[in-house]
Amino acid sequence: MEVKQNLTAIIENIEAACRRSGRNRKDVHVVAVTKYVTADRAEEAVEAGILHLGENRDEGLSGKFDRIGARAVWHFIGSLQTRKVKNVIDKIDYIHSLDRLSLAKEIDKRADAPVKCFVQVNTSGEESKHGLSPDETIPFIEACREYPNILISGLMTMAPNTDDKGLIRQTFQSLRQLRDKVKAMELSHAPCDDLSMGMSNDYTVAIEEGATFIRIGSSLVG
Repeated sequence: MEVKQNLTAIIENIEAACRRSGRNRKDVHVVAVTKYVTADRAEEAVEAGILHLGENRDEGLSGKFDRIGARAVWHFIGSLQTRKVKNVIDKIDYIHSLDRLSLAKEIDKRADAPVKCFVQVNTSGEESKHGLSPDETIPFIEACREYPNILISGLMTMAPNTDDKGLIRQTFQSLRQLRDKVKAMELSHAPCDDLSMGMSNDYTVAIEEGATFIRIGSSLVG
């Protein structure tokens, strides 16, 4: 199916979720996760009106960036190895996986200007998932004050792969509550306005719980 048709259906779902939760549709941004598709398919997504593209490997990012460049806002959504920072830092607008000070230090060293970062939080407590525990998150954010090129724009999490909507909702609620605590601290390096949460199978629940960036792959670009 064409990306444009997929996007139309997704936008309808987004609008319905916004109505249910009393939110403004303009506050929800779709990141097309293009990590498993070709540069042609990524370009089709941009031509369909998608502004944000998400990649999780430096090789995939480089190939698509060479084709699409500044026509998209680029998100690095996978776990980022410290040694790979130099390969992506001049291409990306957002990093969704900041989870350790060694990575913050490397981003700070390599960047020419502040980079918008989401701190990855493991709100589900699953051992298989990356991210800080909720208890570790605020001390980590405070420690990032040392790095002037780190701008913490929000928090990110991934819900468990389950059909239990209540558990998924709880995972997203926990992140929103933690984000609200950080936001209330009014830290200049961590405005923490955004929430990156929700994927193809759970993005409507994420929107109802406050997501501002949803990361959609299979149901959008295949």
